[in-house]
Amino acid sequence: MNSIQLHDKHFVPFISKEKIDQYVEFLAEQIANDMEANEVPIFIGILNGSFIFAADFVRKYPNSCHITFVKMASYEGTNTSGKIKHLVGINEDLEGKTVVILEDIIDTGNTLAEIYEVFRDKNVKTLKIATLFFKPDIFRKELPIDYIGKSIEDKFIVGYGLDYDGLGRNLPDIYKLKE
Repeated sequence: MNSIQLHDKHFVPFISKEKIDQYVEFLAEQIANDMEANEVPIFIGILNGSFIFAADFVRKYPNSCHITFVKMASYEGTNTSGKIKHLVGINEDLEGKTVVILEDIIDTGNTLAEIYEVFRDKNVKTLKIATLFFKPDIFRKELPIDYIGKSIEDKFIVGYGLDYDGLGRNLPDIYKLKE
């Protein structure tokens, strides 16, 4: 892993693809162990950032499952806008189902708050939240996060689905903004 440049910013290596793979496997095993026998959860990836995580996760998930996606956005450049733009909804019937949200990263909790709002009226059996990365130092909501792959410091990161103005999602490793 060498340092990289995306647009006008420089990023340095932070988390290797091998470590990411371990976090994803840990989450898949933990969630599978928490499911009731014969339960078929619906995993919902939050686009765009979680698409790689969600794909790797369901391949590691050892039991039957469904997967779908919803698109929400709150970032502009390297800053969160604080305003969630709910762009694409869910067409599946979720009533009475176990739903597990797959997030790439949770920082302030603004997107998480919107997720809870969106699912409030869906009459799901259970709503669980799983995030690959979590920034506890800036989390500002009183909302539960059921599964955390790795807590990290408050650094802007790219790679493995995370981007800076559209670039960097395809990187297999995680890079942090160079200070």
